[in-house]
Parts: sequence; C-alpha cells; structure tokens
Amino acid sequence: MTKRRGLSPSARRQEIAVLKDRLRGRAHKITGPRAAILEILRAHPHPLTSRDIFSAMPRGGCDLTTVYRSMHLLEKMGMVQRFDFGDGAARFELLEEGDDGHHHHLVCVKCSQVVEIEQCFLREIERKIASQNGFKAVTHKLEFFGLCPRCQR
Repeated sequence: MTKRRGLSPSARRQEIAVLKDRLRGRAHKITGPRAAILEILRAHPHPLTSRDIFSAMPRGGCDLTTVYRSMHLLEKMGMVQRFDFGDGAARFELLEEGDDGHHHHLVCVKCSQVVEIEQCFLREIERKIASQNGFKAVTHKLEFFGLCPRCQR
C-alpha cells in the first residue's frame, strides 16, 4: 500500500510545510490553489487525474485550467509523478523529496481500484536489454490490470 497512510494530521501538516518550502525554494508562489492541490494529493493514497483534483477543490477555489497548469509545474519540478493507466487520463501522485517515484500499480479494469506494488523485479532485465542494445540509463514503467476481488463477485 502507500507510504502516506497512517500519518497523523500534525505529520501531514509538517510534510505540507516541507512541500510548500520546496515550491518557495524554486521561486514559485504558494497560491491558494497550489496549496489546496498539495493538500488533496497528500491526503489521497493513489494517483489522481486533474479532474479528480479539481472536483476535490473547495467550490470556487480555482478553475480546471489552473489545476492543469499547476500539475504541469509540479511535474516539471519533480514534485509529482505522472502515470498512464491506458484510459487516456494522466494521473498524478505526490513525490517526497529524493523519491524517484518508481513503483507499479495493479488497476481493476471494472471499478478502477488501484493497488500500489512496491516490489520491482525488472532491474536485471533492464541491464540485459541495455547491454544487448548499447543503451545506458534504461528505465521502465509497468502497470498491471485485472479484476479486483469485489468485481469478481
């Protein structure tokens, strides 16, 4: 599951303060919408679409375009990671400082439940593929899809 579960409200507040400091440290303002987006991402255990984030915003907090722009900025700064679950919607997950965000997901094709898979067994395969083809710095993205136990009933 996710590393963010089980955090106390004070720990979450402290981490939000750290995230805001990261924005400030790169000469970016902490606007109301950006602060709200960070709070939403911090509180949610799985990747969210920009529309999901917009729906969770306080009414009148900002428009959808502001969410899209903010997500682009946060991705560019390495504060969020983008995921593609094959449905045409980009999803974003908050990254802690120093976290490369490398993990995989198991996604239910019926209800869209997401389970995070922390193990990665592909490092040796990456090395072999790189070596055989003369590549360096090979990485991968891998998502698994299936039916969750609830949807199997």
